[in-house]
Amino acid sequence: MTAELALVLPAVVVVLLVCTTLGLAAVGQLRCADAARAAARAAAIGEPADVVLAVAQDLAGPDAAVTVTRRGEWVAVTVSRPVGAVLPGVEALRASAEARAWVEPGVVP
Repeated sequence: MTAELALVLPAVVVVLLVCTTLGLAAVGQLRCADAARAAARAAAIGEPADVVLAVAQDLAGPDAAVTVTRRGEWVAVTVSRPVGAVLPGVEALRASAEARAWVEPGVVP
């Protein structure tokens, strides 16, 4: 029984690490999507740029990169953040999301 356990245990550990990394990536993606949506809404109702940034970083985390662009009647917010990887050598993962909102009438750019 010991030899079988010695062969199976590394595979079980790798599967657990992969599942944990996938879970962290999914949570990071959801945080980015929520942050982009809330920040786009804040920008659409005319909030100042520092408030829009604070909303996005409050939801996505302080290490999130936030980009706000206005194209005509639309405002687009892109939020990306690093995903905490558990697997060695997989630190380059980033979660990213973009949300757009129609700028409310009367809001000056």
